[in-house]
Amino acid sequence: MKKIVMLSAAFSLIAVLLAGCGESTPLLTAVDYELDIETNETNKGVSVGDTPENFLAAYGEYKIFTSVDGQDYQVLPTEEIPFDLAATTLLPTFFIDGLPVDTDAFCKENEIEKADLLNFLSSEDYLRSHTVVYYYLLFTWENGVITDIRSSYMDYNEDASYYKEFSN
Repeated sequence: MKKIVMLSAAFSLIAVLLAGCGESTPLLTAVDYELDIETNETNKGVSVGDTPENFLAAYGEYKIFTSVDGQDYQVLPTEEIPFDLAATTLLPTFFIDGLPVDTDAFCKENEIEKADLLNFLSSEDYLRSHTVVYYYLLFTWENGVITDIRSSYMDYNEDASYYKEFSN
């Protein structure tokens, strides 16, 4: 189930990135994905029970992917995120060789289309000389408060074959 969630999130990320060309937003670092298991608090001080104001104070400058009632993720302006509904917000980042990557710049530098990014990053040729890790923070919302926070990652060098099953 965890891999299906990560696969869905990765595909959603690629789809949304295709629509977000030219927008420059800051990138989260690997430390930003740390979650204190005991307190269920992020490295930026957001925890279960927090409100949209707390969440946006910590993450409002980043690209926030939102899914309402299990629908596909999309990037919404922060003032349009329906925190009062059953929703999830996702903060994803690809890290290549330990560094966060702006996917627009990466695609341009490597002369690839964004639709081909997932196949490119999970290809055996690319993974022979690079490490690729996909990190994400997932916040579950109900009635205007955070009810759950998860932090996870997928190491493409270990798990890329899983993606190939779904991308062919």
